[in-house]
Amino acid sequence: MRFLKRDHFVGVLVASVLGISAAAAAENAFTLTIKDHRFEPAELRVPANQPATLTVKNLDATPEEFESKSLRIEKVIPGNSEATFTLRPLKAGRYKFVGEFHEDAAKGEVIAE
Repeated sequence: MRFLKRDHFVGVLVASVLGISAAAAAENAFTLTIKDHRFEPAELRVPANQPATLTVKNLDATPEEFESKSLRIEKVIPGNSEATFTLRPLKAGRYKFVGEFHEDAAKGEVIAE
């Protein structure tokens, strides 16, 4: 009987920790939009050393390739659609990204702080 109580406690503890992790991930959800071949915001601030979710919404009618060598992401996003990426925990710093099809206008940075 004593082991059952301890096992139950461990199960509740694990569920609590997972609940907190899910809440933290939800808080670290960010969105970039592409409109007129420009990113908004051009600088996106995220917490350092924490995983995050990044959704890129392409509001233009034409496709755009979201590319960031430093974030290790390369994905064509069709016009009027979106893509979601999981960002690994980033060290404090700046991580550049571009819209490869319109590099002259579509550029920005993720700033982990």
